[in-house]
Amino acid sequence: MGQPRHAPTEWWRSAVIYQVYVRSFADGDGDGTGDLAGVRARLPYLAELGVGALWFSPWYLSPMKDGGYDVADYRAIDPAFGTLAEAEKLIAEARELGIRTIVDMVPNHVSDRHPWFRAALLGGPERELFHFRPGRGAHGELPPNDWTSQFGGPAWTRLPDGYWYLHLFAPEQPDLNWAHPAVRQEHEDILRFWFERGVAGVRIDSAALLAKDPALPDFTEGRDPHPYVDRDELHDIYRSWRAVADEYDGIFVGEVWLPDTERFARYLRPDELHTAFNFAFMTCPWDARRLRTSIDEALAEHAPVGAPATWVLCNHDVTRTVTRYGRTDTGFDFAAKAFGTPADLALGTRRARAAALLSLALPGAVYVYQGEELGLPEADIPLGRIQDPMHFRSNGTDPGRDGCRVPLPWAAGEPYAGFGSREEPWLPQPAGWASYAVDRQDADAGSMLALYRTAIGLRPLFGDGPLSWLTAPEGVLAFSRAGVRCLVNFADTPVDLPAHTQVLLASGPLDAEGRLPKDTAVWLRV
Repeated sequence: MGQPRHAPTEWWRSAVIYQVYVRSFADGDGDGTGDLAGVRARLPYLAELGVGALWFSPWYLSPMKDGGYDVADYRAIDPAFGTLAEAEKLIAEARELGIRTIVDMVPNHVSDRHPWFRAALLGGPERELFHFRPGRGAHGELPPNDWTSQFGGPAWTRLPDGYWYLHLFAPEQPDLNWAHPAVRQEHEDILRFWFERGVAGVRIDSAALLAKDPALPDFTEGRDPHPYVDRDELHDIYRSWRAVADEYDGIFVGEVWLPDTERFARYLRPDELHTAFNFAFMTCPWDARRLRTSIDEALAEHAPVGAPATWVLCNHDVTRTVTRYGRTDTGFDFAAKAFGTPADLALGTRRARAAALLSLALPGAVYVYQGEELGLPEADIPLGRIQDPMHFRSNGTDPGRDGCRVPLPWAAGEPYAGFGSREEPWLPQPAGWASYAVDRQDADAGSMLALYRTAIGLRPLFGDGPLSWLTAPEGVLAFSRAGVRCLVNFADTPVDLPAHTQVLLASGPLDAEGRLPKDTAVWLRV
């Protein structure tokens, strides 16, 4: 089972892609916020890590009401991060090191500071570019429908003139009307703008939410088609985008959360998106059977359209892997912030190391969120420092996503663990953060950073062929690709290794008898 062979020029089919959350990566000017200068200075680090591309979370002009996912101008870099000229230099300098650039597109909505929306607030024709409606009730005091925001609360905000506007996320993120040709044309122009500056691809945020039922009906559970998720009109949009990307040999990766595997695969047809994120694998608990099922289903749903699967353990919206896997139960809630004890942290780290080898051995592309290669746990953000709108929109019941966005530690002996700041970083680093610093891990052959560097370097040994499952003891996942085997032991007792010629890499030490311990993975040459 797996993907067919493809030309090696299709780099995106097997790339290791590193997600950069600029605000928290490295601070080049010392003001407490990460920036493009910081990224440029750390390009040698990323080249040594061995990644083939960088996906940048939004770096555009933004009021930062939702971490940059409220875009005011797609053709300008936010001054907190730098300038457009710096972005162009970064794209070129990364390419000289063999690293491609993927930028983020947020097509469902814009910032309420966007020129279109500011004109719409004045009652201009730009209102047609959004979803403005009169309210219901005797005096229009009720929202136009019962839709709720992804961040909690109603999906509508009323203006002083009595009209309401739709926002599936925060009120500062008004939804665009994708039935209007000007919206489509603008986004195609934005794609060309960035492709002409040398980017290799575009990640599409909330890719299944753009199109809405023009009647804006009340939401009914099980309604088919859904009034705003996975509507058929989307595919015509992405076919037109694909035509633009093909002009520049560019690629797309979509953020598509859908339980229906057949409908998910429709986005990956040859004339639409190249890849989409595999969230089922990311949200799967640490369990051999369930992970195997997740892998099988992912490969099976991609096969009919010839698209590669993607594998990711964490991103800017999800509790970090070390913390999630440190839970002793088998349940999973990616919003849960179970910080745990030192024993939990040790368990989570051991499992995260094994999960890294598992994901990097699978056929397809792998995405690594910044700091995962350092083994960072989720940070507990003091209540007074939380910035995520999810926390506030939920009246404090959702802790938000800031805990996985804390600035990275680079040098243990420097202020703020070498993040680069003269001032305290925009999010506080926990006590002990310096113990994860890059300079400390550089000097430790057994560190998480060393494991990632070695694994990424060895990954080409698996080739680009399919995966074959091997017979293995209960609680053990074992598969082979191109003469290299990957084993992961989830069982309570150590297991013997099969016949092999070389242990290429293990996520932890083998036991005294050379067996694979619990929560450990190994790559073998046979």
